[in-house]
This record gives sequence, structure tokens and C-alpha cells, in this order.
Amino acid sequence: MTEAVAILGANGFVGRHLMERLAERGQPIIALVRSNSRRPFPSGVEVRVSEFSTPEDFNGILARSHTIIHAASVSTPGQTAGRPLAELDGNLRLTLALTTALQHAPHCRLIYLSSGGTLYGDTHDHPANENDVLRPRSYYGAGKAASEHFIHAAAMQFNLAATIFRPSNLYGPGQGLRNGFGIIPTTFDRIQNKTPLTLWGDGSAVRDYLYIDDFIRLCLHIIDKPISRGTQILNAAYGHGVSLNDLIDTICRITEHPLSIVRDASRTVDVARIELDVHAAQRAYGWTAEVSLEEGIARTWRWWQGLA
Repeated sequence: MTEAVAILGANGFVGRHLMERLAERGQPIIALVRSNSRRPFPSGVEVRVSEFSTPEDFNGILARSHTIIHAASVSTPGQTAGRPLAELDGNLRLTLALTTALQHAPHCRLIYLSSGGTLYGDTHDHPANENDVLRPRSYYGAGKAASEHFIHAAAMQFNLAATIFRPSNLYGPGQGLRNGFGIIPTTFDRIQNKTPLTLWGDGSAVRDYLYIDDFIRLCLHIIDKPISRGTQILNAAYGHGVSLNDLIDTICRITEHPLSIVRDASRTVDVARIELDVHAAQRAYGWTAEVSLEEGIARTWRWWQGLA
């Protein structure tokens, strides 16, 4: 019986939210993790621990799943700077192992979390849409682009069904500290500990921030639809970018705390402006983001304070 949804990276920020939402609906879940978690899994969730670096690691999993969600990622843009092999060992090897395993499980749909923020390069003229040329500046982004191409090639050769999400900067409750990744939890941490926040550049860089509940809602639209063969690529974003300076000002206003900032030189892996066109997701699923940046930050701050 192919009743389960398998979640690769179920211990991560997005994977946890997906797992908990699906568990609430009574969905059979297989949580695929590379190490045991101190946080308990929802009741009834089957947990499999492995490196998932070979196709054989997925034996017995895909046969029982109608969907596998690939939300696992080890590296960040900063961590792979000057180190392309870090992307191979951290992310590409796992993706290729899964893609190979899916060749023998064409009934199982793949949902892959790519990156909207690192694939397109700078978008000064218009928000990036899914048909734009990819111009990643980091090895992390190049790895995501390579993964997308391998998934598309597998779908063409083996009649697979795949949805590739290119989300903007996801944030919300449950997102912990991760070096070089997640400006909102990093800012919360510096506020709470009364330590300076180091920013690369002058703060004029524009990004889009999407609240996690909005993204999970879009994922559920895909899971609930009948499987359609081929590859579908969808941007996922709030639809309005803000500068880093404005983001920090908004956080300080909502938290009612001051923040000391230390400026550092810009990094070559960072783009100056990236905004995403989300009309494809709107047309296909009637989806739009509902949680404003102010409301999302307020909700996340309330959760963060509960950790203290």
C-alpha cells in the first residue's frame, strides 16, 4: 500500500512543520533523518535513521509512499564559498541517491525544496519567474540548480512526477539558530543576549520573507492533488521584498528592543536584490501568502520568548 508521505529532513525547520501538519490530518508518515532527535516525533510516525547517501538507503520506503518530500539540506551559501566539494558531499550526493531510487518507484511523487533566493542572481528589472535563466552566485545555489536538472532529467526518462519549489527566505516558529542562515532568528538571539549583530554590506540588500505556515499550505495543495507526470517548478514568496535595514528596523520595533549592529564587507556570494514572481502558484492553486511580515515576526517573537 502506497499510503505514506516520506519526509527527508524531517528534523529540519520545514520538515518538522510538514510532519506535524500531516500528522494532525492522520496521514501515515515516514520520517527520514540522518541522526536521532531529542525532540519527540508525533505519535504514529515511523522514523528511519540513515545517511541516505545511496539508493539502497531508500529500500522499503518509496514502495510504501505516494509522495516523498526532499527538505534536507546541510550546507549554506556561506559555508560552500570556495568549497564546491562541500556541496557535493552535503547535498548533491543525497539528491542523486534519491533520484536514482525513484527510477524504480514511478508511482511516488517527489517534492523538492530548491532555493528562490540563490538561483536567479540579481533581479533589478523585474521579479524573477520560473522561466528566467538561472545565474547562481554561490556553490550552494549551483548545487540547487544541478539538483533541479537531475530531477527534471529523471522525470523525463522514467516518467516521474516532481514538483520543485523555489521558496524565498522562510521563517517562523521552530526555526532555530544556524550559522550563516536565517537572519530573523539570528537577530532575535542577538537581541535576547544583548550582543551585536554582524551584517555583511550596508543593509540595502533586498530579500523576500515568507512565513512558514503559508509555505506549508502550498505544499499541502500539491500533496492533495492527483499525481501529474513531469516536472513542475513553482516560486513561493510573500511577493514584496524589503531591505535588510528595514527588516532589522521592523524587528526592533515589534520586539521593542534596541540592537547594536556591526558592519562587515559584502560577500561575493550575496545578491543585491532578489524578488520572486508568484503568479504561477496563484494560477495553478489559487495560493497567495496571507501572513504579513509584521504579523509573522510578531508570532515568531512570541514563540522565541517562550524558549527563554
